[in-house]
Amino acid sequence: MQTFSSTTIIPEAFQSTRDDISGQFGLIWEQAKAPLIVPFLKIMVFVCLIMTAMLFMEKVYMGVMIILIKIFRKKPEKKYTWQPMKDDIELGNSAYPMVLVQIPMYNEREVYQLSIGAACGLSWPSDRIIVQVLDDSTDPTIKALVEQECMRWAGKGVNIKYEIRENRNGYKAGALKEGMKRNYVKLCDYVAIFDADFQPEPDFLWRTIPFLVHNPQVGLVQARWKFVNADECLMTRMQEMSLDYHFIVEQEVGAVTHAFFGFNGTAGVWRIKALNEAGGWKDRTTVEDMDLAVRAGLKGWKFVYVGDLKVKNELPSTFKAYRYQQHRWSCGPANLFKKMVMEIARNNKVTLWKKFYLIYSFFFVRKIVAHLVTFIFYCIILPATVMFPEVHVPKWGAVYIPSIITLLNAVGTPRSFHLLVFWILFENVMSLHRTKATFIGLLEAGRVNEWVVTEKLGDVLKIKPASKASKKPHIRIAERLHILEIMVGCYLLFCGWYDLQFGNNRFYIYLFVQSIAFFIAGFGYIGIIVPASS
Repeated sequence: MQTFSSTTIIPEAFQSTRDDISGQFGLIWEQAKAPLIVPFLKIMVFVCLIMTAMLFMEKVYMGVMIILIKIFRKKPEKKYTWQPMKDDIELGNSAYPMVLVQIPMYNEREVYQLSIGAACGLSWPSDRIIVQVLDDSTDPTIKALVEQECMRWAGKGVNIKYEIRENRNGYKAGALKEGMKRNYVKLCDYVAIFDADFQPEPDFLWRTIPFLVHNPQVGLVQARWKFVNADECLMTRMQEMSLDYHFIVEQEVGAVTHAFFGFNGTAGVWRIKALNEAGGWKDRTTVEDMDLAVRAGLKGWKFVYVGDLKVKNELPSTFKAYRYQQHRWSCGPANLFKKMVMEIARNNKVTLWKKFYLIYSFFFVRKIVAHLVTFIFYCIILPATVMFPEVHVPKWGAVYIPSIITLLNAVGTPRSFHLLVFWILFENVMSLHRTKATFIGLLEAGRVNEWVVTEKLGDVLKIKPASKASKKPHIRIAERLHILEIMVGCYLLFCGWYDLQFGNNRFYIYLFVQSIAFFIAGFGYIGIIVPASS
């Protein structure tokens, strides 16, 4: 009997202890809920609604301006003097300015021939152009291939220089800065820059240089990007939608209203005098191109954006490459904003309106608020409110304004309008990394100066030999798992389940779908999957 009693008492005691612990946690939760959690959520909802309104007004302003630009046909040729370059019998080719073409590259096995070939194919008097290949490759084989390609073009009469350096200090900015120190650069008036995957059309210089020649106040001419692999996968289609808005709306509006926009780091031509006057290339952030543009803009130089001149290039088609790129593009601007906000405010060479545009619109709303509100509001705070009926989120902030912002973003790529829902889900997933990178940039923490060159595949997946293609791909599971995305996916799934069971917001439809998007990214089923070599 004693043995029987002990076996029944122990489970009862265990159950009693567990109930006590559960009751204590429940009591603590109820005590903390009213004075701490609910007020915090209400404050965060209020802050997020303010940020949403700021982003909404920015998008509406951009939308109104781009409509006016299109109605009044505000093309750069009407705002600035543009005349085609003409031969001069007396001066001969010396009538044409000397142009330097820089191609920075790093282990670009798949695309080096395309970029060098396109640069060497530019139509311009052969004795008035210098092609400079800045090779930071660390792979000896690739280095030899790039040098051999340069020698091949030199044998065809192209004035091409193959430049290397002993280290990679400053990454791309360091390479460009080192390239500008060469003695032959002193002969040049302008410098065109193309990343390793960019392929300008032969008439690129004929269409851009006249803006610089005939308008001494112009320091930069920027062309638009055209994506050769936009249809490669759903992820590249999503990128195309985001970048088309940037080029069709943001760059165009900035150029027309303030003669300023962020240099895209490639597919542009700089007046070397403007570049030097701004202080040259600096490697203090991971957005050396934006840094240079802001400094040149504060010196009073004007920028011209030629939206109908497109330069072919490649979008990152692997999720890993895209994450690294977005970290750099989000961390760098936030860090640059922190470094330059007071310098912009104190500047006396530009108007107060332009300073306001730089600080508020260009940096604060687009580079910081846009990232923070997307993740914090739609992926953290809004889902949390389903568990706290005391916290109310107005429909205009949760549904109406976000829907309008999304529609305004989609105007740049009408062909992908049917993918709008996928684009929203994808952008929300990427906002996790953009928000993290923004905080790193503002706080100058951890990976603030991390520079990972965006991987280009070129035609690598299309030209694999049949023998290799038939082999079973070797996939490293650990490389495809992304813990942060999986954790956020679990959080959204739980919030969705809670809303379905106990709530009345009907947010669970969005929460379930968004959690699936995070899980798809978290388990690596997004973008092109490149098998690892076995």
